[in-house]
Amino acid sequence: MRYVKCVAAAVFLLMLCACGGQQIKDPLNYEIEPFSFKNQDGKTVSLDRLKGEVWLADFIFTNCETVCPPMTAHMTDLQKKLKAEDADVRIVSFSVDPENDTPKELKKFAANYPMSFDNWDFLTGYSQSEIEAFALNSFKSIVKKPEGEDQVIHQTSFYLVGPDGKVLKDYNGVENTPYEDIIADVKAAEKLK
Repeated sequence: MRYVKCVAAAVFLLMLCACGGQQIKDPLNYEIEPFSFKNQDGKTVSLDRLKGEVWLADFIFTNCETVCPPMTAHMTDLQKKLKAEDADVRIVSFSVDPENDTPKELKKFAANYPMSFDNWDFLTGYSQSEIEAFALNSFKSIVKKPEGEDQVIHQTSFYLVGPDGKVLKDYNGVENTPYEDIIADVKAAEKLK
């Protein structure tokens, strides 16, 4: 009889846990290296300042001729959808062309989109080699500016970062961006605060 009660209690506890809301399935758990960069207003944004917050990240540059405009348009749509859901999330876009992407250029680029700077930072203020190493070490993402070229090779994912500063998921940021999945994962990550 005691065994049956223990099994029943265990099943009940499992059911309670399952009803507790969606969790991040198969999290990546990439550890983000400490950073301290400048945003479009010249203000410092660092990993320390973002700790405890849920945020989305991507890699873009202002004179990109291919993937960055649709990525930024999709992130703008995502920003609006997340606001409508009352999701408490920040957005961080790292420039992969810091030599050309001054805070002024980043602000000019962002003005092409109906986005809000309230929770979105466009970052620069580092060397090309620093962003290439940072992207690879923290996001397992390739960034490379071929010598003599004005276009930068970079991956096109959106990354969900949890309040502990670890990358939880990545998503296609260029086409068929899975807005509903991202929103659900953001809400699950918010519960980790």
